[in-house]
Amino acid sequence: MFYVYVLKNESNEFYTGYTADLEKRLEQHNTGINQSTKNHQWELVYYEAYTNERYAYKREQALKKNRRMSKFLMERIKESLRN
Repeated sequence: MFYVYVLKNESNEFYTGYTADLEKRLEQHNTGINQSTKNHQWELVYYEAYTNERYAYKREQALKKNRRMSKFLMERIKESLRN
């Protein structure tokens, strides 16, 4: 399986990525291996599962490039975190 995921840090900032191993990737984000997320503590707040790596990658890129798509997803995530 391949996953598109959204992380949230202690400053309420979000990060979107994709991976084949969610647990390992979250650990990498929290130990400073990833430069984009260094010096923060992250928690997994959302993910989507795909059987094909290409589809996961395309979804991640769409979320990063398409503001409207990303905004809609982030609103859903923020709303779910309020409850």
